[in-house]
Amino acid sequence: MQDKQMIKQPWGISAYGAASVKKAPDLVRVKLRVVRVEKDPQAAFTLVNADVHAVREVLRGHGVPDSAVDGSRLDLKSDWDWNSGKKRFMGYQCRAAFTVTSANLDSVQALLIDLVGAGASEIDAVEFDVTGKKQLRDEARQRAVEAARAKAELYASAAGVRVGDLLHLEDVDPEGSGTERYKGHGSAPDAADESLAPGHVVVSAAVILGFAITQ
Repeated sequence: MQDKQMIKQPWGISAYGAASVKKAPDLVRVKLRVVRVEKDPQAAFTLVNADVHAVREVLRGHGVPDSAVDGSRLDLKSDWDWNSGKKRFMGYQCRAAFTVTSANLDSVQALLIDLVGAGASEIDAVEFDVTGKKQLRDEARQRAVEAARAKAELYASAAGVRVGDLLHLEDVDPEGSGTERYKGHGSAPDAADESLAPGHVVVSAAVILGFAITQ
């Protein structure tokens, strides 16, 4: 037991720091699909094409430009139904998928209703996001470094030494596996509150710093 508690290769101070930055969403991303199943493949293509046109018109009517719509080509496959171990041919399934980005958050509900009315068979996801996420990530990383340094300086002061040169800097995924033992340790002062803030997009970062010790 005593051997497990010994530091076999002492070298300095290692500290973990984490931080989060929040921002109210300023865009919404909707993923939807138009799906039709018909006995005749041409009929399936025709109906989906009509629905796609109607969906496009709804989006334009809501002020969503074509450049904010990422649409896939039409896809066709055989559709089968399994019942009591028996396979029954249902027809040909044609579908088109869209990813729509809009900055008008006040009309999301109306947009979804109109899209379904225009022929959108499936709404796969409604995701709120922010622009400038890179800047938010950079700010969170800077705060994480500051939190780790402050933690190392606190330990050094308590031990009667000083923090020396930075010897090691390791970027860490704050939500990744292997970081569970760090949860609640070395976070920026308001990181815990921000991570639970409803109605906001939270961007997090974490880092492990290693410092030399000076007397």
